[in-house]
Formats: sequence, structure tokens, C-alpha cells
Amino acid sequence: MRLLSIFLLMFFNLFFSQNQLNLIPYPKNINVSSGEFIIPKTLLLDKNLPKEETEYFKKHLNADIKFQNVEKGAQLVYSELPKTNGKDQNDEFYSLEVSPKEIHIKSYTRQGYFRALQTLVQLFEGQESKKIPSLKITDEPKFAWRGMHLDVCRHFFSVEEVKQYIDYLAMYKLNTFHWHLTDDQGWRIEIKKYPKLTQIGSKRKESMIGAYVDNTFDGKPYGPYFYTQAQIKDVVKYAQDRYITVVPEIEMPGHALAALSAYPELACTKGPFESATKWGVFDDVFCPKEETFTFLENVLDEVMQLFPSQYIHIGGDECPKTRWKECAHCQELIKKHNLKDEHGLQSYFIQTIEKYVNSKGRKIIGWDEILEGGLAPNAAVMSWTGVNGGIEAAKSKHFAVMTPGSYCYFDHYQGDPQSEPNAFGGYTPLDKVYSYNPIPTELNAEQAKYILGVQANLWTEYILDFKHVQYMIFPRLMALSEVGWGTSDPKNYKNFENRVIQQFKILDKMKVNYARSIYNVSGKVIPSNNGVAYELSTSQNSNGIRYTTDGNDPTGNSQVYQNAISVSKPMTIKSAYFEDGQLKSAISSQQFSPSKTTGKNITLEQQPSENYSFGGAFTLVDGIIGSQKQLGKTWLGFQGKDVVAVIDLGQKTQFSEIYFNTLENKGSWIHLAKSAQVFVSDDNVNFKMVKEIGKDEIQNSKGKVKLNLGNQNSKYIKIKIENAGIIPAGNPGADSKAWLFVDEIGAN
Repeated sequence: MRLLSIFLLMFFNLFFSQNQLNLIPYPKNINVSSGEFIIPKTLLLDKNLPKEETEYFKKHLNADIKFQNVEKGAQLVYSELPKTNGKDQNDEFYSLEVSPKEIHIKSYTRQGYFRALQTLVQLFEGQESKKIPSLKITDEPKFAWRGMHLDVCRHFFSVEEVKQYIDYLAMYKLNTFHWHLTDDQGWRIEIKKYPKLTQIGSKRKESMIGAYVDNTFDGKPYGPYFYTQAQIKDVVKYAQDRYITVVPEIEMPGHALAALSAYPELACTKGPFESATKWGVFDDVFCPKEETFTFLENVLDEVMQLFPSQYIHIGGDECPKTRWKECAHCQELIKKHNLKDEHGLQSYFIQTIEKYVNSKGRKIIGWDEILEGGLAPNAAVMSWTGVNGGIEAAKSKHFAVMTPGSYCYFDHYQGDPQSEPNAFGGYTPLDKVYSYNPIPTELNAEQAKYILGVQANLWTEYILDFKHVQYMIFPRLMALSEVGWGTSDPKNYKNFENRVIQQFKILDKMKVNYARSIYNVSGKVIPSNNGVAYELSTSQNSNGIRYTTDGNDPTGNSQVYQNAISVSKPMTIKSAYFEDGQLKSAISSQQFSPSKTTGKNITLEQQPSENYSFGGAFTLVDGIIGSQKQLGKTWLGFQGKDVVAVIDLGQKTQFSEIYFNTLENKGSWIHLAKSAQVFVSDDNVNFKMVKEIGKDEIQNSKGKVKLNLGNQNSKYIKIKIENAGIIPAGNPGADSKAWLFVDEIGAN
């Protein structure tokens, strides 16, 4: 009998290790035993359960269950664990034991009890059999900061929508809500001492619509939209009840046009100013003079009264120095304080604000540009431009939150841009978010302690309503949740993906408009003997993929996908997933324009920015010409770097034309190349230049550059495309490094 019990226990553990429970984030430890708890029609609750948290559980459990408080025989019970002096105990720790008779939660704090309830909701709603296996979960997060950001300046969301957003964070055990409240396009927080901030700064005369390059506007006044202080107190309390800290962001010294439209005397020039109608970065910023600091201190006084968070986010990103360079007061300030330059002046600005915030018992956190000119003594860094800001902060014993754009910007595309709503750019699918490790490998164990955690950001230039907010965060928020909890396993991504699909049932009950990109057919270009081949995949059974190569939409009777599709001539491949002859996904479409460089070996002297590096150098010879309107996965982006590429044609090959594409989108700091040079070689050592063009020719081509080389017969092609360099005055992002975007380098 004992051997049978051991066998059954091994069977249950094996079964549930292979068929993991549909929990996100997955708990740290799960032990499954024999037996099961049958979910009743009426759940008996111990009358001594923590009241507020239990009410939340009852309200948010979508399963059809009634509840009854009892003194004896409860099916849900709770015990508070004793705290031991000197022991490092996590306030979010909980244990959850399920037996055939009861569910027993234990924790050190009510916060831990609340986290356990989120797991319990998923256990109840994820079991179609209405049975939960007997098990014991012991669980706690790895990272103290597990955050989501929401920009309400470009587009505004109501108090009820913000509360829904907070509920989503609570569902997946995130604990920080970063509320981006001020920017160039709108000031969204009531400051009683400065009423014009909301009277004037909370509205704009119109808004940009469509793709940025279209430069079109809706002609409709936007606003006034802002949150009253009473509404903010309500939201903060709502978040506190869900053990979520709200971190407010008040942008400075840049992204200040909305504030300057109300109080122009705070600028370096006289104005007048107005809230921005375009997206991007603007030259007019706060001037570091006494009246500006007095204004900001008064604003922060009211902000700190509303938000009890330890950290106050002061922005600090994308601050052009153009006005400061031209401002006599700023130049005198640089001399007076022996600052190196305008970057030193930015550090002076941030340190002045930090001293004031510290004097109130709080700390500042800012985007990684606050490192410019030297980091303020007690500041924490939010590393968004990559991981280097976080590395630099941690090595200098400053705390950092990792939020690199390449993994954590949820305004990027999450599927094929051709079948997705208009987005900012970039390509950040679910699996990429899930693959992120917030601890940079460059840090040792001691330095790694300064990484507070991870956060994703949702900027709303192209997000017009809350349904679109839902679409952009789900299901990527689930991946972020598991990364922050510390139980993600990129090697076992398929298991996570299956759990996500099961979680969709919960979102369906909530009527959440989540992205179904996970069901769509995705394509990957790979080298082949004939150039390239197109590999198709889906989260479902790949036998359900149907495709065409003639440009027609696939049907249930179209070709069944079995092997990578060879691409040796111009074609458009359309694909979709079908079940029982019925279309179940969006139709994916990819146009190919192969040339003599397609699929050939290519090397780059300098690598692209991590945010825009999908596919690496091979993207430049994959036979796909990127859309001028969508900075998705078909472009490589280089900030402040030239593109120097060498293509190995494999053997001496005749060609007479080289072409490449580049972009111009000055509002996003993207500039056309300054020049381009083409070289040829037979040995990859000795190169001869055969063509050179300058800025005017590239401008005239509008970025679609074709170069006539005469008759060439070479094995290697080298092309150098020169970055525009430092952005000149009068342009967004002046004095910063320009972006160079390049796609498809072809030869005919």
C-alpha cells in the first residue's frame, strides 16, 4: 500500500510538472499531491479572514460562486505567520495549501494574503473541471519594483479607466503604477497654486493623427482634460487597497511646453507657447532660474501631499540644450558654478530638485538622461535607452529600474505591423518580453542588488482610447509579470505561451480587448541555396497554416504549409491559420523583392541600437523592403553611428546598380544620411570606391537611393552610409545624436 501511495504521488507530480497549472506569474515553488478540492457552488469563508482583501477576492472572482461566512468548517482559512527578528522576510511572501477539505493561506502580512488571493482566483477560474489538485505553493517575488507606466498626456483616460488599469496590475501581481502626468502635449494634474496649468495647459488646439510621416492633424480641440486632486486621492487609495504604489511623474527640465503655455516666464525666451499638437521633442524647456525652481518646488509640494510614494519621478529625458546655449542667464550659470557645459547644467538642475525632494523625506527617480553631467547624489535611474544607464547607476551604487525600450516599450508593434494597429515603431513581441533578464550580465552579485526591478512603459501617441490600451498591454503584461516575479524561463517559452492562451478565457469574461497576435502566423526569413526562404509558424498546430504566393488571400483550400517557402523571384506570400476550414487568425502578408545580394552573408562594423535590431545585419539583405510608415521589424536603426556593411556575394558577380532605403522623420530625431560610398573588392581586403554621393542627392531621392555604378564584376560589396551626426539647432532633439534608419541593400 505504501508503494502504491508513493507511486500515486510521483504520478501526480509528474502529471502537473508536464501540464502546469495555468498560473501567471508562475509561483516559485509548487508541490502537487494526491487528492483534489472540488470547487463548490457556495464557498465557506472563515469569518475572521482579512476583510478588505477578501471582499476584493469575492468581487473579482468571475466564476459563478456564492460565499458564506462561517465560524466552523470553513473552506477558506487564513493564518498570519509570526515574524522572526533578524530574518529577512518578504512582505509579499505567502503559502497556499489546497487539500480536499480546505484552502489554507499563510503570510506575514495582509499584502502577502492579497497576493495569494490573486493565485487563488486563477486556480478557480483556470480549472474547467471545477477541481483544484491538492497542492502546496510557497511563493514570493524576486524584484521589489514590478511596474507598469501609463502616459495620459498624449491621450487622456478617465478615472474609471485608470482604475481598470490598476486592477490589471493587481491581477498579475505587479506593485508599481507609474503615472505620467505632464508633458509637451498636456498637463493632467490639478495644482491649486497654479490654476493656469489646467486652465490652459490641459488642452491643445488639435492632435496629430495617422503615421507621423503623414504630418496630418484632426483639427479638433483636445481637452481640457485633467485629474482633480480629489480624483487623484481616490486613485491613490484605490491602488493602495491593491498594494500598488503610485509613482507620479512631473517632467523636467524638458517636455515642458504645456506648462510653458500657461506660465511662459519660466522659459528662456518670451514665447508665446502652446501645448504641442505634434509628437516628439521640442526645444523650449524650463529655464534653470530661481522663479522656475520656486514654481517646481511649489508644484512638488502639492504632488507629494497627494502621493505618499517613496520615489517622485522627475523625468529628465530628452532635454534639448538649444535654448540654454542661447540663453545669457544659462551661460552665466554655467560659469558661476564652474560647470563643464549644458549637460553639466542639466545635472545642476536635477541636483537642485533632488535636494528639495530629499528635504521632504522623499527620493527622485528619473530616466537615464539624468546621468548626463553627473548623477544626483541619491537619485535612482530608470534605464530606458538600453541597459547601460542601469549598469552605470548600479556600479556607482545607485538604484535602478530596468525598462529598456527593446524589451519593455509596449507602444511597439507586437505582431506583423501590416496586420496591427498603427504603433510608434519597433517590434516587441510576447516572446521577446518574456526573454528579458533585468539583471545585466555586466554586474557582479553585489552590484546586482541595486537593480530594484523591471517596468514596462505605454506611451500613447498612437493610442486613442482605452480599448487600444488593453490591446497594447495584453498579453505582454503577463510576460512582464513573470519576468518581474523571477520565475520566467525563456527556454520553456512554449509552456508560458500555453498558459497565456488559457488566461485569455479570464480576459474574455472581463471583456478585455487583448491582442490575438499570438494566434497569427509569423514569418521568419532564413538563408537558402536559392537566396532566402520564408519560414512560417504559429502558436497553434502548424498543419493549420495555409498560404499563397500569388498575392491572393489564403482560404481553407489553399496550400498547406509544410516546409520553408523558397523565395527566388518577386512574390507576395500571404498566410493564415485555419481550423476545420474556418479562418482563425488575421491574414499575414509579406512582399519580397529579391536582388543579387538577397540571402548573402553580410557583416556590419557597428551594430544597430537594441531597440531597432530585429534580425540583425541579415535584415538588410532579406529581400524585404521596409515600409516608410512603419518602423517595425524590417528596419535597422543606428543612433549616432554610420552604417558600414560588407556583403559577400559568394563569387564574382556582375551588377551595375546598388540601392538602399533610408528614412527621414525629424520629429523622432531620424535624419537622412549625410553621404554614401560604394566600394568593390575581390579579396575583402583591397577595396576600390566606385561611387560617392552627398546629402543633396540623398535628399532628392527622398530616402530611396539608387546608384548607377556602371558595369561591375566583384565578389564583395562594401557600402558606407554616413549618419547625419549631431542634430542641428532648430530641429527636434537639437544637439543630440541623430538616428539613421536603413533597410534593404540590394544589387542588380
